[in-house]
Amino acid sequence: MPSERLAIAQVTPFAWEAAHEVNDYVARVSGELARRGHRVLIVAPSENGALVRDSRRAIRSDNGSLLDRADGEPLVLGVGEVLPFSPTRRRAASLPLDVARTIEEALVSLPLDIVHVHEPFAPSASSAALRHSHGLNVGSFHAPTERILSTQLTRPLSRLLFARLDARTASYQATRDLIQPYFPGEYRVILPGAEAEHPTPPPDDAVRLLFSAREERAALRLFLRALRALPTDLPWRATVWSSRPLAPPATLSRALRERLEFVDADQMPEAQALARADVLVLGSEGLRPVPGTLVRALAAGVLPIASRLAPYEELLGQGEYGFEFEPGDAQTLASHLRRAVEEPALREQARARQVELRARFSWTRVADELEQVYGGLTARRHDTSANEQIRTRLRERRMIDVDLHMHTDHSYDCATPVEVLLAEAKSRGLGAIAVTDHNEISGAHAARAKADGIAVIVGEEVMTADQGEVIGLFIEEKIPRGMTLQETIAEIKRQGGLVYVPHPFDRLHSVPDYEHLLDVLDDVDAIEVFNPRVAITEFNDEAARFAAKYRVPAGAGSDAHVPQGLGSVRIRMRDFNGPQEFLESLRDADIIRNPASLLYVQALKFLQTKALPEAARRASRERRVRRATGRDRRRAAPPTGRNS
Repeated sequence: MPSERLAIAQVTPFAWEAAHEVNDYVARVSGELARRGHRVLIVAPSENGALVRDSRRAIRSDNGSLLDRADGEPLVLGVGEVLPFSPTRRRAASLPLDVARTIEEALVSLPLDIVHVHEPFAPSASSAALRHSHGLNVGSFHAPTERILSTQLTRPLSRLLFARLDARTASYQATRDLIQPYFPGEYRVILPGAEAEHPTPPPDDAVRLLFSAREERAALRLFLRALRALPTDLPWRATVWSSRPLAPPATLSRALRERLEFVDADQMPEAQALARADVLVLGSEGLRPVPGTLVRALAAGVLPIASRLAPYEELLGQGEYGFEFEPGDAQTLASHLRRAVEEPALREQARARQVELRARFSWTRVADELEQVYGGLTARRHDTSANEQIRTRLRERRMIDVDLHMHTDHSYDCATPVEVLLAEAKSRGLGAIAVTDHNEISGAHAARAKADGIAVIVGEEVMTADQGEVIGLFIEEKIPRGMTLQETIAEIKRQGGLVYVPHPFDRLHSVPDYEHLLDVLDDVDAIEVFNPRVAITEFNDEAARFAAKYRVPAGAGSDAHVPQGLGSVRIRMRDFNGPQEFLESLRDADIIRNPASLLYVQALKFLQTKALPEAARRASRERRVRRATGRDRRRAAPPTGRNS
């Protein structure tokens, strides 16, 4: 049993009843992980109405029991019928609303550690799962060309969704090399597994040739041309296997018909066809290669002859495990076929490698590598074990309201004097504030020196060279702008401060992207999950999801640039003394949101910093200071009347 028992959702975009390689992969991997003690749910579209109804009822009635039921065996949840996007389909695929809602209900309500999405191109069940996932997300890309080339219309949406992936795997180097230019990222290659049947003894001495019609039609024509070129006195028979019924071409000669049979999956499963074969031919010209079939052939001890395409070359080890020919070259293919028929040693060598290749393509090995990926992600979650000494002290403290993000006129884009900020914070019932001016710390120092009855955390919102802004809390020295994100964080740590990431996924601000944030995750102490100045709610939601799945303490602040916005969002937490108590208190804090109108506070900011002439702005600041400090006393009007 693994050291950590994980709750894992495996999501496929293809109808669960369909004979698809991705579904076979999901089924095999899920079974292996479940036997190791993990609780595994398979989330898939389904054409089985009863399965869909039962799954929805289970999701909506008693979510907690679903993971308990997935104990020892994976549990399949059917979420409705979904057609993955394909421009070759007459009926364009869209994601029905009830399907998307079912996926959302399942993933939001279940405490999942890992959400593993397969071929997560939009729109599909996998892309919907990636959108709604609250777990650590792993994306797997299998087909070298099929999905990538067919989803270019949805590429912008897919690019946004893929930004939520915490880890990426590819079934082949060829897949990784093809997808990286479209969707840059780090992909770990994990070859798929295969389970082969024992070879079937031949009924005669004929060498059995097998062609897989999963490839494009042109590959079949190439195979037939090569067969016509074989000498008629050679002992061979050929089978064309197809996943669906396929009629033989009318132009076949009588002699070729006598040696050739066409079978489909209903007549004979692919594994049985491979068990009967001595030689497999794959002749794709690159439109629709089927490396999965080649994997299964190698595991079955079949001698492969394949066109020189990247996924085939990768699996054949540049010709070590079989023959290769240039795509479309029927003459060379016929020559390889002749050698395969005439030289039994070649076929025996392929059988002898079966033990080695079965180990290479075992599902146990695939599960081992996926566990390494999952373990690497879960190991990055922050330790939530409590420091009991600190927690004991905190339990005796009063509750206070805290605003962790605000600015004074020491920031280039703010006109709020320190005195006004302090007076406003006190009048709004805040017990502590963090002053975080842009690339400046003097305002925070001034606020701390003038504070009366309110605690001030000295901070600075620092602009990095090219990865947005990061806030240092509990620091004393100004940090220069323009350093790298890593250098800025190192300087915050050198001062004994806390690293606080503001508005991390607000694409309207300059922010660290997802991958760069993952690079520094171990050094991030807290993440701002709510900022009322973020115009699009989904950006705050994405920050909350990120903080939750990596167990990073969640913070919030008004990001106030005008007094009217101060305290519009606040954190209710135990009073603290120093950064360690603050961080421990923040873990159990509640975020209270009552944001002021974004348009209103932005308009005030514009008026106070840009619209008015400088003299008017200066007079306005002085007036606000007098009011805040109580020095703005209006003179009494002189008495009027007869006796004046």
